[in-house]
Amino acid sequence: MPEQRDENLEKIHLNGAFDVIILGGGINGIGVFRDLALQGLRILLVERSDFCSGCSAAPSRMIHGGLRYLENGEFELVRESLRERDALLVNAPHMVRPLPTTIPIRSVFSGLMNGAANFLGVSETPSSRGALAVKAGLALYDWTTRHRRILPRHVFRNAQQTFAQWPGLDPKLRYSATYYDAWISYPERLGVELLLDTARFAPESVALNYAELSREGSNFVVTDTVTEGRFTVSAKAVVNATGAWVDEAVAKLSGDVVTDDRLVEGTKGSHLILDCEPLYRGLGGHMIFFENDDGRVCIVFPYLGRVLAGSTDIRVRQAERVRCEADELEYILGAVRAVFPGIDVNCSHVVYTYSGIRPLPKSDHAFTGRISRGHFVHRLDGEVPQFCMIGGKWTTFRAFAEQTADAVLAELGKPRLRSTIAMPIGGGKGFSDDGESLMDELVRDFAIARSRASHLVEAYGTGAREVAAFCRGRDDDVKLDAATEITQAEIVFLCRHEFVVDLADLLQRRTGLAIRGSLSTNLVGRVAGILAKERRWDARRRHSEIDGFLDALDRYHGVSRGALDQRTHDRSIACA
Repeated sequence: MPEQRDENLEKIHLNGAFDVIILGGGINGIGVFRDLALQGLRILLVERSDFCSGCSAAPSRMIHGGLRYLENGEFELVRESLRERDALLVNAPHMVRPLPTTIPIRSVFSGLMNGAANFLGVSETPSSRGALAVKAGLALYDWTTRHRRILPRHVFRNAQQTFAQWPGLDPKLRYSATYYDAWISYPERLGVELLLDTARFAPESVALNYAELSREGSNFVVTDTVTEGRFTVSAKAVVNATGAWVDEAVAKLSGDVVTDDRLVEGTKGSHLILDCEPLYRGLGGHMIFFENDDGRVCIVFPYLGRVLAGSTDIRVRQAERVRCEADELEYILGAVRAVFPGIDVNCSHVVYTYSGIRPLPKSDHAFTGRISRGHFVHRLDGEVPQFCMIGGKWTTFRAFAEQTADAVLAELGKPRLRSTIAMPIGGGKGFSDDGESLMDELVRDFAIARSRASHLVEAYGTGAREVAAFCRGRDDDVKLDAATEITQAEIVFLCRHEFVVDLADLLQRRTGLAIRGSLSTNLVGRVAGILAKERRWDARRRHSEIDGFLDALDRYHGVSRGALDQRTHDRSIACA
């Protein structure tokens, strides 16, 4: 077992009394963990899988104000989202970066009455948004940030100007409009950095992944699913941050609390990662934010050298692990082909898929795009009161965490000591000029190639120096293979310092190896060998870990063993 995990378990063993227990280690739970720990409370965070491995690992990778929420009349949500977007651009500039976003427009007047039609109950499915409706929305978007503008204002183009910049777009377009939002490179890593920050300033608080929380009388029991160790713990309040699983967690933990109706009903969103050079070039560095024929807003944008395309929005009744089904894959590919009709985007370009359940408030809306992406805290009475986090989205995690923390502080009669609105996150502290000067320093101080320095800065921000220092002089500081700048020594660093338990933690959440389409059979085996050595696994356990990972990769992410074998073959030929 890693020393880091041993230390956390020992803290629980020595003192099981906490002020607050948070159930759920997605981005909302992590946000509350950080916020409450900052207020001087002792907090325990329990996550049954890995941190940021559920819905928090399946976002559109957009950090945005929610332009389309204006149509639903959710002006306060847009204002809050824009404020939080701007805060993340400042606090985590190593992972959250500006994203020029272009809207293709086919008409002039269409969509002007969408908001009124929804309000009056005349129609839920919005009409296509024409130039005037888009112009009005973007003007309001710009106006909302007028006092703290850090991104450019929107720009409108006629057809000639549009096709001069994007010749591959649908020839039926009459206009386009470009505005700015942001994107996040590694959302799962940002969650880990929040935990590492919290460990530094509140060492008595504990975050534990791969653990279960159950109720036994007036106390709770934490079960470490790695060792099967059990620890009795207590708390004055519980925060239920389990996302789409909120209702199941309520039933498990409440004891004397009974809820008649579900609090959460989710929608499933699937995304594709495409390796399609013509499409990547055709985007010109922009996100294309467009409507499909069914009124659903879709996106396609450059992402880590690939193209991210999405998404679906399918109502689900039961919280479970989900995957991108064949009809969803074709839906997304068809949407992309409709906006770029000259580019033959097909299933052969798909290198990775992912899917998650958006934990939305229960709603009677027939059109899922009308369901609010807002958030609220629902308190349940009991011997230990439970605060359920309902709704929310990645962009607003900090604000939602603050709202929840304030409710808990009021319950406990504790004051707020510090705000997180201007607090740097992880490698965002001291990060400037897009990391160029930091890359120069790494090349000079550690005698590494510029490409290696660029990778370290992209992945860790100012934390790159710590990783480079760990790797320096080690015999295993060599690339995993020719397809990545990640070295074997770097994998060892992650195993020891970033809460890693299994192979998926490394390949899907601590690194971008899976989502970039960089995995091969050989690479998976090589990383498994490093992890096995760090954890003292025997050959049987190592092979079991590989098999389990490959099965899940195929079932939930559309990457077969045959595809991984082919990548190994292709790379061996390229290196010959």
